[in-house]
Amino acid sequence: MKTVEVGNNVKVHYVGTLVDGTEFDSSRKRGETLEIEVGHPGLIAGFTNALIGMTEGQTKTVTLAAAEAYGERRQEALQRVPKTAFDPGFNFILGETIQGSGPSGPFLAKILELEEEEVVLDLNHPLAGEDLNFEIEMVEIEGGTDFATLKVAELKALAKEHGFKGYSTLKKSQLVELLSN
Repeated sequence: MKTVEVGNNVKVHYVGTLVDGTEFDSSRKRGETLEIEVGHPGLIAGFTNALIGMTEGQTKTVTLAAAEAYGERRQEALQRVPKTAFDPGFNFILGETIQGSGPSGPFLAKILELEEEEVVLDLNHPLAGEDLNFEIEMVEIEGGTDFATLKVAELKALAKEHGFKGYSTLKKSQLVELLSN
């Protein structure tokens, strides 16, 4: 049985929730797995780290601190922008998410405050500052390590991680069989 390593292409199902249980994303609701290359930039680091060592069919739940997810909220990401920077007739709605274009390219921002001449935009990621829970199911691994190629100590570490009992006295062939089922 294969285990996930950096560089593998994998397919996962996941459900993301906030600490209070509010669901913010679900591959199951979209009806398709997330296909990623493990370690590829663009995926939050804590999620990638949670995938490493998983086996096909395994499900795990992880909690990521804000720093491992989308980072802490940054005060410097709040920007005052003159209303004249928007198209004439733009409908400013407090709390609305807008899309714009700046010197660094396109961005999303939330309208935090409306003043007579200016608007305060929050450029933080909507989930910045939030601890996140993910339930992850490893559906498929392309590439990866076959258990038979691992050393006994590595097999025992995996058995411990998977919560198996009595693994410490098993021989290599028994460990491979245990982990392969």
